Amino acid sequence: MTSRVSIDTHDAWVEFPIFDAKSRSLKKAFLGKAGGAIGRNSSDVVVVEALREITMSLRDGDRVGLVGHNGAGKSTLLRLLAGIYEPTRGTARIQGRVAPVFDLGVGMDPEISGYENIIIRGLFLGQTRKQMLSKIDEIADFTELGDYLAMPLRTYSTGMRVRLAMGVVTSIDPEILLLDEGIGAVDAEFMKKARVRLQRLVARSGILVFASHSNEFLAQLCDRALWIDHGHVRMSGGIEDVVRAYEGPEAGDHVAHVLRELEQERELSA
Repeated sequence: MTSRVSIDTHDAWVEFPIFDAKSRSLKKAFLGKAGGAIGRNSSDVVVVEALREITMSLRDGDRVGLVGHNGAGKSTLLRLLAGIYEPTRGTARIQGRVAPVFDLGVGMDPEISGYENIIIRGLFLGQTRKQMLSKIDEIADFTELGDYLAMPLRTYSTGMRVRLAMGVVTSIDPEILLLDEGIGAVDAEFMKKARVRLQRLVARSGILVFASHSNEFLAQLCDRALWIDHGHVRMSGGIEDVVRAYEGPEAGDHVAHVLRELEQERELSA
């Protein structure tokens, strides 16, 4: 029987056209450093090939980490899976309710209060007004924003906005969770608290795709990994094997150690 929640991409490309001929050489130099390959599409327009030939098939219960250097295409892949980008070639079929935890500001209005934004952001993520009203007190407690929740969002600092958005998105039960660890400016103590909440969110999710530079966090949340390099999947496999190929033996050994510790914890709690 086919799983109700699924991600299927076949030979998917994401390309961004460059139409200004006068600045092509400058854009080529800049974007080349950022990791996007330069090419031409079928209409002979110069394009940045942000993703190339992405084929993957995920089902309920899959936990996949994305590794690769900054600009390799990890965030672009998350946006493809979220439906923000359509493939310019190939196909991407996503079945299930998606919770993207990277564009945290999407669906939030700077002119209304934090409380009202909790409702708006929840509606954007597919929740009902009644569901979000039932979660307001718990979200408010998590954010630690106090009286600021009654004030317009434009009065918030960047870190306060991240707290609010993270409180909302981690309160839902997503079928597909797309997570980017580089989610913003919050203090270390709050991030530690947020990690525990994120781990609970992952446990409630059907499918997880997680982009991170933290091998330890990847090992805690995922059992498979994709190494993205210049917009292309260079390697797919177990977390330890992929990290070892990407970062070297020492990093692979550290992941193996984390995995052994997690296994011991599971045995003790069984």
